[in-house]
Amino acid sequence: MPLASNSLSNMATRNPHPIVRVNGIHKYFKRGSEKVDVLNDLTVSVPEGEFLGLMGPSGSGKTTLLNLIAGLDRPSSGEVWVGDNLISQMSESQLSAWRTRSIGFIFQFYHLLPVLSAYENVELPLLLLPLSKAQRREQVTTALELVSLKDRMWHRPGQLSGGQQQRVGIARAIVTDPQLIVADEPTGDLDAKSASEILNLLEEVRKILNKTIIMVTHDPRAAERADRVLHLDKGRLIEDVVKATAGSA
Repeated sequence: MPLASNSLSNMATRNPHPIVRVNGIHKYFKRGSEKVDVLNDLTVSVPEGEFLGLMGPSGSGKTTLLNLIAGLDRPSSGEVWVGDNLISQMSESQLSAWRTRSIGFIFQFYHLLPVLSAYENVELPLLLLPLSKAQRREQVTTALELVSLKDRMWHRPGQLSGGQQQRVGIARAIVTDPQLIVADEPTGDLDAKSASEILNLLEEVRKILNKTIIMVTHDPRAAERADRVLHLDKGRLIEDVVKATAGSA
């Protein structure tokens, strides 16, 4: 279904029902004859509109969990639901189409194409949707305005600072008006000042657009911005911490 051209301009009013349900998932890899467990009987629920942080040491399974929720990987067993979609049972072609419509990705190293302008990088996901050029222009411009980069829209990544490149990455993540935004170490390549500005922007995106954000991070300062933080270790959930002020704003 084509997106409404003004979809990014309107803040949706939604109920805090779970948008993500991960039910009893296991994930393992084969290393020769050895089976290596990455996630072990994990169950997680994420309410709509929540800013969730995932933390844990290397190898704890947090990035694997993020990839399962984003439809980039499949569990060995168990179910992954996003909205009304049982994505763990989708075919590869179904998953690809679903990701285009439903997931916005933010990466540690931005993943911008260096030969394209900020505008063209943000427009890329929209080229996979049945939108007119005018509709694409409106949504790209709105997304770049939201991240305060409209005046830099024709600059290429090499002409932008790291913080500005990540703003382009955030604009690209929201331009399709996705159900869910997933961020893998979004401040990991930034200095403290730029990192704080990006986290402020993520909070603003969540509030203005009522987006659900799931963020993997090693940085306690980044995790402090989340409404709730799940701590994983050796594929298991060991702690579920809700901020005292979560939901009070």
